Amino acid sequence: MSTEPDSPQSTENAATAEPDAAEEPGTPVAAGAEDVHAGAATGAGGTDEAEGAGGSEATETGAGGEGGEGGASTTAEAAEAEAAEAEAAAQLSEAQAELAAQKLERERIERRKAEKAAPIAAGAKLSGKAADLLAAVRAVEGGATAPATVFGEEPAPRRPAPEPVRRPRQAPAEAVARPAPAADAVEGVRRVLAGGGAPEALAPQAAAVLGEGAEDVLREDPWQLLRVPGVRPEQADGFARALLGPECAPDDERRGRALTVRLLEQAALAGHTALELPTLTAALVRQAVPDADAAVQSTLAEGEALVFQDALDAPTAGRPTADTMTGDEGHEGAEGEESGADRPVRVLVGLERYALAEESLADALARVVNSLAKEASAPWDPATAAASGSAAELIRAVAGHGLVLHTGGEAARAEPAALLAAARERGLRAVAACHTPDGLRRFTALLGERAADGAVVTVPGLLAGAEGPGRDGDGAFALDLLIVLDAPQLDVESAAMLAESLPDGARLVLSGDPAVLWSAGPGRVFADLLAARACPQVASRTPDPGPLGELVSGVGVGELNQVDAPGKEIVIVPVRDAGEAVHRTVQLLADSVPRAFGITSDEAVVITPGHGGAAGTRALNAALKERLNPGPGRFGGFDPGDRIAYSPAPGRTVTGRVLTADADGLHLTCADGSVVVPRERVEQTVRHGWALTAHQAAGSRWPAAVVVLPGDAAQALSRPWVYTAFGRAERHLSVVHGVEQALPRAVAEVPAKPRTTRLPVLLRTQLPAAE
Repeated sequence: MSTEPDSPQSTENAATAEPDAAEEPGTPVAAGAEDVHAGAATGAGGTDEAEGAGGSEATETGAGGEGGEGGASTTAEAAEAEAAEAEAAAQLSEAQAELAAQKLERERIERRKAEKAAPIAAGAKLSGKAADLLAAVRAVEGGATAPATVFGEEPAPRRPAPEPVRRPRQAPAEAVARPAPAADAVEGVRRVLAGGGAPEALAPQAAAVLGEGAEDVLREDPWQLLRVPGVRPEQADGFARALLGPECAPDDERRGRALTVRLLEQAALAGHTALELPTLTAALVRQAVPDADAAVQSTLAEGEALVFQDALDAPTAGRPTADTMTGDEGHEGAEGEESGADRPVRVLVGLERYALAEESLADALARVVNSLAKEASAPWDPATAAASGSAAELIRAVAGHGLVLHTGGEAARAEPAALLAAARERGLRAVAACHTPDGLRRFTALLGERAADGAVVTVPGLLAGAEGPGRDGDGAFALDLLIVLDAPQLDVESAAMLAESLPDGARLVLSGDPAVLWSAGPGRVFADLLAARACPQVASRTPDPGPLGELVSGVGVGELNQVDAPGKEIVIVPVRDAGEAVHRTVQLLADSVPRAFGITSDEAVVITPGHGGAAGTRALNAALKERLNPGPGRFGGFDPGDRIAYSPAPGRTVTGRVLTADADGLHLTCADGSVVVPRERVEQTVRHGWALTAHQAAGSRWPAAVVVLPGDAAQALSRPWVYTAFGRAERHLSVVHGVEQALPRAVAEVPAKPRTTRLPVLLRTQLPAAE
């Protein structure tokens, strides 16, 4: 590993990096997100956005690194308390009883909405089922009531886990363009915003987000303005005071509901699919909500969130079970029968969309596992005999199982390539799906002459129907085998749509590097599946070659090794402050790397921990544009030839260039085709793209990468971030190093931040652990 010293070109002090928390493109993190993160007690959070490209000034803060913050990721399904003298009918566990109660609650909510009953008046107290529900949850959480006694609905007969019904889902939101709101609707919203002292420029966004009747919605509930990206709670409070006058108060139920939903949405952007109830209520208290419990209760009653209770595997400190208190391990009988009721539980609150996605994913995976014919492995015997090493193990595992997990680095992608080729040679309808167009290009190159039209697609293209084999009459993919590359980048909704779209009898292989950053969207699907051990797992033994492979492999196990790089494959460029970091980065990309390695600036990428700060993507892109493509920025800050990062949906980034602009919008050429971005969407979805965050770069690789580590980004670093950033380079890596010992410390001591998800609990009830 060589060092390239240079005299400082700037003595500008580094500005304090802005703490980035997960967000949608163009959405600033407000106090709500910070409250969720603080309540999770997981530290300061990273500065790497878990979003695509967004470009507005509002986007001062970005994603919570690789995992966001929040409650612990380990969860457990409610334990079944079955008596030794049980009746012939199977008894429901407390979690299943809770789900049954929740289902009835949702049906009641839908009936009430269908009948157009009046909403709960501000300040009114809830009663009936909603009040009972939260009271029961609080009693369980506080340990005053046994979980099994909480919900009194008549137990329904247990539904066996095998063969759940497939429920095809629609294509992702990005596949269907949201229609622009009508001009009169925008004008109506503009009048309301003006009356409340809010910027009228928010009118198009508010009308689009709030939908039909947006003007009336805002008049009746001014805090609905929080649903518009970029609006902070204090701004919504000011808007509400201007509209409501003396009626506006901190204890208004509408305010409590809006803040509860906002906190859950911010948590989802940070990677969580749900929040623990104490974390949520603590965040509401920090938002000056006088009665946080009542706010959660009101949100549940309106059907804007759902509540769950998950039994923990082991007793926690401060909440001992009868066995741990007595220390009598051999005590059976009556006390043993009661131990299930004494087990501690975790109460979670989450948005319905993510709760349903996790449940649908667990059901679909169980169907994939259980619908495979037992005799289906015979045609694979010749392929297994022809392969060797890890590729043979992978083919053998796929031959006998419906769901298989495959782990490994970049070189290990040759093994799923061999699997795909073997399957297609045997006449099976097999497709590989990659996270990015660059991933598609690299995987197609591995297939070589064996590549066929439609054999390799992108995940977004497959879900949208633009790529791949299409769907049959039942809405399922016309496939026998689906191989998903870059599986750690799958969020829970995309994973659910993929799994639900598989026909009965099809096989699913999820392949990826578990050491990279998790998905930009909510969930940690691949990590949860690996931890569940509910299906075969094939770990590749194929190492990544060369000095770069050696460096990245060491980072993956927590070691930042000194690596011999005779061809200057790795160069360390020390800097003293953010100004010097920007200067040296421009020098490297525009001059040093092209001259020394013959790699043009178009073939290299700059990666930095966040968008904000004196050496974030905004500052770096401004300096790189001035050097590489100077211009007045006459198209909303962009000029023809600018490199861009376009985010068609939260968590997805496509790189490309600006072609031109006209009345229709900004014309881009991207790796997956040409795009016209409407002018009202440019600010939120398009950034300059010479410099990216590690989340934006995940799933792609470049011949050269310049990783910028300014001193103010030390707190943002973690092992997965460093692993992902360093791993984007194919031939050369330059590290602009200003964090001193924070880099080896992050690699050795800072793992992925935990995410709160329910998928492990759901998998445990659906799929037994593999032997």
